[in-house]
Amino acid sequence: MLSSLSIKNYALIENLKVDFQSGLSIITGETGAGKSILLGGLALVLGKRADNSLVYDKAKKCIIEAEFQVENYHLQNFFEANDLDYDSVVIIRREILPNGKSRAFVNDTPVNLALLNDLTNRLIDIHSQHETLQLADSDYQYHIIDSLAGNEGLLKAYQKSYLDLRTSEKELEKIKLSQAEARKEYDYHLFLWEELDKANLKPDEQEILEKELEKLSHVEEIKMKLSEIIGLSEQESMGALNQLSEISQNLNRISSYSELYESLSDRLESLLIEFKDILEEVENENDQLVYDPGLMEELDQRLQLIYNLQKKHLVQDVAALIEVREQYKNKIEGVDHAEEYLEDILKAIKAKENQLKELGENLHQSRVQAVPEFITLMENNLKRLEMKNTRLSIHLDKSKEFLFNGQDRLTFLMSSDKGKTFENLKKVASGGEMSRIMLAVKSILSEYSDLPAIIFDEIDSGVSGEVSNRIAEVMQKMSVNMQVITITHLPQVAAKGHHHYKVFKKETKSGVNSNIKLLDPDERLVELAEMLGGSNLSESALAHARQLLS
Repeated sequence: MLSSLSIKNYALIENLKVDFQSGLSIITGETGAGKSILLGGLALVLGKRADNSLVYDKAKKCIIEAEFQVENYHLQNFFEANDLDYDSVVIIRREILPNGKSRAFVNDTPVNLALLNDLTNRLIDIHSQHETLQLADSDYQYHIIDSLAGNEGLLKAYQKSYLDLRTSEKELEKIKLSQAEARKEYDYHLFLWEELDKANLKPDEQEILEKELEKLSHVEEIKMKLSEIIGLSEQESMGALNQLSEISQNLNRISSYSELYESLSDRLESLLIEFKDILEEVENENDQLVYDPGLMEELDQRLQLIYNLQKKHLVQDVAALIEVREQYKNKIEGVDHAEEYLEDILKAIKAKENQLKELGENLHQSRVQAVPEFITLMENNLKRLEMKNTRLSIHLDKSKEFLFNGQDRLTFLMSSDKGKTFENLKKVASGGEMSRIMLAVKSILSEYSDLPAIIFDEIDSGVSGEVSNRIAEVMQKMSVNMQVITITHLPQVAAKGHHHYKVFKKETKSGVNSNIKLLDPDERLVELAEMLGGSNLSESALAHARQLLS
């Protein structure tokens, strides 16, 4: 339950703190006293979007804090799943900074608004006057029936399967469009692939060809230099080979005199062997290297082919060309095997449709079973709310279509008097009747939900007399299972509360401020008398107030 609420620097509230208790709590106050502001502050801490224009002092931050007792409401798994510290007392804090940014905390852990809303939807339900219109909304009507039927798990499974099917169908349409485009370009892609495939490209051939062509283009210069190397190495007296051989012989003659000479002799011997090997390769290369215009033209043509393909496909190397070739190959194979691929996808979609159809049928049957019980409970509640002749009818028409909430088309019908035909609820119910019907719905749902608290904002609007007594009795009954807080202008309702709070304005140095206080028995008597007869208290008003309280 909501155990306390603290609001600082919000709208007309400079600093307010109020403690709430279990049972039925009543909040009253004159029009404009700040009851709606109180609810606005609570809505903000529960996750509503922040509005910086409602900050009391723009130079300071607005802080709203709500404390909930949750030990009996099985929320441990939710906290663990969202990496939040669980405690039997949950403290939610919302801050609006002077720059307009807002922050939210759960037990001092920062959270985003999505998570905050997810949590607070499990803690409290705020029913404002305009929410009575939800009764005419099909989504809310589904919510009512599914709550009674205990369909939460089944509905989640259906909706997950529904979204999965819709995703698959969208993917199928994309694939069909893609394949239609691919078929249009099939011949062109086939031509490009065949051209690249015929080229028989190798990943590193461009570099090899360029180096080979570079060598053949300078064959005369290379042969001249190789010949000079051979000549300098093999001259009879001054050739490098003879000189090295003579040096090696001299070192060998003195190698026995010192380890150093022996080491130098060995090293030079190795050098001489390596030099002879190099010279042999130079001679072989010089013998084999010939000017070959035909080979040069062949290499040049091959390179030009590669360059042209690179330019055509806007790539820089052969590896990229090979990748392009494979892409065209995949596009061609995609068209060639399109029918088989589509057949597999259609089979998968059909399997998902069958699964969804089964879930939809289970959901339908569960709702069919829940409807009679709901109608009985509703009509009994409406009798207690002075709508004795009101009858309800709920049509569940099975559709062949898959809808987000199942395969049912749900219609709430109402007959306001005996002998009258059933008509759509939103067409025949007056504002006061809609309020009572919504209260009856909330009363039933309170027995099927594990919600700690509910707040009614003038749900008794548009009614009076005995009806208001009946409304108060329904809320009293609800308060046995959950905390109920109601804002009202009706003394008959206010008198039925276990606790009575008054919202009021007062003048301070900083301006007009809204505040709230828990009334003691004497203050409560005066408040009820003023609600009955105005600010000029009369004995008759006080007597009437005592009678209501008794």
